[in-house]
Amino acid sequence: MRGAAALALVIVAAATAHAEDRRVPVDPNEPPWNAIAKVQSNVGEHCSGVLIAPAVVVTAAHCLYNPRTRAVLQPVSLHVLFGYQRAQYRWHRQVARITVGPGFDGTMGRPQPGDWARLDLAEAVPVTPLPLFDGGAGSGVAVALAGYNQDRAQLLMADLACHVRHVATLSGGASFVAHDCAATRGTSGAPLLTKRDGGWGVIAINIAASRAENLALSARFEK
Repeated sequence: MRGAAALALVIVAAATAHAEDRRVPVDPNEPPWNAIAKVQSNVGEHCSGVLIAPAVVVTAAHCLYNPRTRAVLQPVSLHVLFGYQRAQYRWHRQVARITVGPGFDGTMGRPQPGDWARLDLAEAVPVTPLPLFDGGAGSGVAVALAGYNQDRAQLLMADLACHVRHVATLSGGASFVAHDCAATRGTSGAPLLTKRDGGWGVIAINIAASRAENLALSARFEK
């Protein structure tokens, strides 16, 4: 975890830097953006997520953690909305099962390699899922981040002109990916995307947001 600690110091140092807000609204009903979901809970929290299989969404585990009960929310508490824009949505799916990353601890205040959750939906969504790209997170790689930011929660906002800054390899095949995409709270669970052979794919999910630098997590989400 020495590399992860060093990366955390880089993120703190970068927090004082000014980051241009390049976010623009994108159409949540057009690919690849239609594979990005707004994940809402009955306790009022919301995050972002991404469809990686017809009935599977990946998001950040901390989005599902209830500090009052000190436990992950039950599937019945979650609502996964696709095509969401200005309180309207195209598809609503309930969650049949939640699987969180190994070792996830909701009381931990710092980034952790288990901060991901797989949501098995009760019904498939009729949109094309986004593939998971292996080995795509390298320093300098061009990426994009799209999600439901807290300050523009009614729109799907994307930064289409950002890059990976640093990568810290963790145990178990996971890695922390620091990038300069602009985002706020609410983008936890949003996919960090890159293009390969002309198509978009997921290399990580966002787990921490600031206007200076964001932190994403790459892991074996399909397990």
